[in-house]
Amino acid sequence: MGIVGNCSFMAYIDIKASVKWMCMPRFDSSFLFGSLIDQEQGGEFSITPNEEKYSSKQYYLENTNILCTEFESPDGRFRVTDFAPRFHQQDRYFKPLMLLRKIEPLEGRPMVNVKCRPVGDYGKTTPELLIGSNHIRFMNIGSHIRLTTNISLNNIIDEKAFVLSEVKYLIFSSELPLEAELSDTFEAFLKKTTNYWRDWVKTTSIPSIFQKEIIRSALVLKMHQYEDTGGIIASGSMSLPEFNGSGRNWDYRYCWMRDTYYTLNALNSIGHFEESQKYFQYIENIIATEKNHIQPLYSITGEKNIVEKILDLKGYLDNNAPVRLGNDAYTHVQNDVYGQVLVSLLPLYIDKRLAVNALNKPLQIIHFLLDKIGETMNTPDAGLWEFRNSLQLHCYTFLFHWAGSSAALKIGKELDDAYLIEKAENLKVLATEQIEKCYNFEKKAYTQAIGSNFMDASCLKLVSMGYLDPDSDKAKNHVKAIENELKTENGLIYRYKHADDFGKPESTFLVCAFWYAEALACIGRIDEAHSVLENLIKTGNHLGLYSEDVAIDGSQWGNFPQTYSHVGLMNAAFRIARKLDKPHFL
Repeated sequence: MGIVGNCSFMAYIDIKASVKWMCMPRFDSSFLFGSLIDQEQGGEFSITPNEEKYSSKQYYLENTNILCTEFESPDGRFRVTDFAPRFHQQDRYFKPLMLLRKIEPLEGRPMVNVKCRPVGDYGKTTPELLIGSNHIRFMNIGSHIRLTTNISLNNIIDEKAFVLSEVKYLIFSSELPLEAELSDTFEAFLKKTTNYWRDWVKTTSIPSIFQKEIIRSALVLKMHQYEDTGGIIASGSMSLPEFNGSGRNWDYRYCWMRDTYYTLNALNSIGHFEESQKYFQYIENIIATEKNHIQPLYSITGEKNIVEKILDLKGYLDNNAPVRLGNDAYTHVQNDVYGQVLVSLLPLYIDKRLAVNALNKPLQIIHFLLDKIGETMNTPDAGLWEFRNSLQLHCYTFLFHWAGSSAALKIGKELDDAYLIEKAENLKVLATEQIEKCYNFEKKAYTQAIGSNFMDASCLKLVSMGYLDPDSDKAKNHVKAIENELKTENGLIYRYKHADDFGKPESTFLVCAFWYAEALACIGRIDEAHSVLENLIKTGNHLGLYSEDVAIDGSQWGNFPQTYSHVGLMNAAFRIARKLDKPHFL
């Protein structure tokens, strides 16, 4: 599948030009099209040749989020162009809840069939149809849901094929009706949206290696930011299993605090501070309302209660129940979030490019986060991987206690705040002591948690985040131990190999392999790092989009596309480029 979006919503479109997934009016709303997780109850919005035998190919217009699907059948060729409008208008961004679809004849006189059957309330509601002069209204599934088109409405309602002798336009919207002339408005939106994305890419700073992959990953990351609040979701999909029949089916349409450091690091690397500052604002608003602790995740509007429940749907491939709505991880204890957020806030106080006065940023937030690090220093948690029935003293959590304290220390020195400096230094020492308790002398490596013998790929971050001197034998032995226990023959990396709440993992977690490439670059194995990244790029789909998990056979699993994976690619590429001392291009 490919995705199109405009920072208000996203649509997933497969290589047959069928909208497999689309939620409106928000990323975490009910789907209007959801056949991705239930073929019968998910509705349909497809554009296909009327012939049984045909071929298709799919691609993005270069440096845009505009998706094209071309079909060839015995009676001709045609192209479907899909996009969500986004461009500057009247000193703000125009980003309506509209999916625009253009059907363009290329050769011959192909017969085309268009089906549009949206549903509401996760497939429970079938709309009543009201026919207008050039539109169809779908009642009872949301406000102003309509399809405006120059195709015969009866052909769409009856799902009757027609000869494509001219360009046809479809605008599916969840807003007020389109009163302007259809074709001119559509073409104007297409041109302005094309220019917007290409101008956005032009302002992106990238190295001279892996440019194509970094650009696509940056465009994917941008689409996952809900501009109204600045929150960035982990993925736009829900309940895509980590492996077929695994039961590991989670709703990822929320904002994880664990991702803040990596996401903001990627955005800062490409020089997109507007997106960074919006994300900062989202995080700051959450912290400002919290009195006791920070949850692992929040909704895109900062809502705290994300109650998990099971929907009566068949699941991906019609055999991957349960389909989970919401995510119980919001109730978990994940103490690394305090350090994650602290490291993420650091640029606001010390980066001169952000053009903000550090004195205007409240130090109460920094002290709140430091105090929470101190309070949780000896508290077991569910950890990065969100173990549901196991609490441990995780090495990864202590790493972010250390990193957060280090960030606060830098802020204290920037502001010449003796009290903040002393508090941060003391906590950094305590975090170091805890990390060292995770060291296994026999393995010559740091294990998952204090008292654990299990290796964990998250501990690769001890190297890339600077806790371990990358030139030291300790760092090199640590990476080698993770290789020996968690690396597959084709260069992928398991998160861990031991059984968890759902048994032993059967697929690898893709971001871990990107962390591995980054760690290799840090310890000087640069050629290997470059080779690993080249191989990892092959795990993407035909459009260069990456899932959460990859099986040993190379198949994609888990929620898709996964921002964590794309961010991992970007950060690894930048790390390798810095080690190679390659210049950046604006």
